[in-house]
Amino acid sequence: MQANVGGIDRIIRIVVGLALIAWAALFGGPVWAWIGVVPLATGAIGWCPAYLPFGLKTCKGGACASKPAE
Repeated sequence: MQANVGGIDRIIRIVVGLALIAWAALFGGPVWAWIGVVPLATGAIGWCPAYLPFGLKTCKGGACASKPAE
């Protein structure tokens, strides 16, 4: 797996993921809010499978090619 999620994209994914999970777990939000696990995970590992079919990468320059996902 090669990283395809850049810096700002990763931050947004992690914040949104944590917010959705907190809403579900702490504030009695709807069950669907647990979907926050997905953006949290993709932001944490820096790789999004949904980007593959479209060839999308949000990394700048050679950052994607030089740094594989953890």
